[in-house]
Amino acid sequence: MAAPRKVVELFYDVVSPYSWLGFEVLCRYKHVWNMELRLRPALLGGVMQGSGNKPPALVPNKFAYMSKDLSRLREYFAVPLSFPADPFEVMFKKGSLAAMRYVTAVAESGGASEADVEKVSRELWMRIWSRNEDITLATSLSEAGLKAGLPASEVEECLQLASSQKIKDKLKSATQEALDLGAFGFPLSVCHIDGKKEVFFGADRFELMAHCLGEKWLGPQPTKPTAKM
Repeated sequence: MAAPRKVVELFYDVVSPYSWLGFEVLCRYKHVWNMELRLRPALLGGVMQGSGNKPPALVPNKFAYMSKDLSRLREYFAVPLSFPADPFEVMFKKGSLAAMRYVTAVAESGGASEADVEKVSRELWMRIWSRNEDITLATSLSEAGLKAGLPASEVEECLQLASSQKIKDKLKSATQEALDLGAFGFPLSVCHIDGKKEVFFGADRFELMAHCLGEKWLGPQPTKPTAKM
């Protein structure tokens, strides 16, 4: 009899490039590890404020390192990361509130699936962190939904739902849940193991996560022929 799948939750925000890396790796490993991946869209700005943390982009030396780091990670993770033309405008002036409400609406809509949430999230990351495109306007969110494969009627339904109090409260609740788990940034992965929650911050804890799950880490591209154990 096969062992039951362990649940792994991923709290993320598309304004975070490191969240994109963690997202793609866990999406790849859901076909490799015996786990059920649950995507938990939340608001990074709320976590930073609630935890008293300061974004790395606001610390000059951290921002300089982040620029070099993401350039290296782009190749290692095989994720098409590219800095926006004006990262400060993207991350701090515009933010991701509208986008994360939209992703939450997709997750809560009756017609969408977990696969739809994955595709819409990825498309929003592609817009902001690969193609230097907007993620704040309704037309931008609509384009992301359509490109992710959602029917036009469902895209419109999710846009309407995103402005509802239900979705606003849902996003706030997910953000607070992340804070309650000790979050001070994203991505935040939560592995449910034998009734306990093992919490991991960042996109560089996969070896330890694999150890806790009783699985093997095969690198960021587990199905690549050159992957090593």
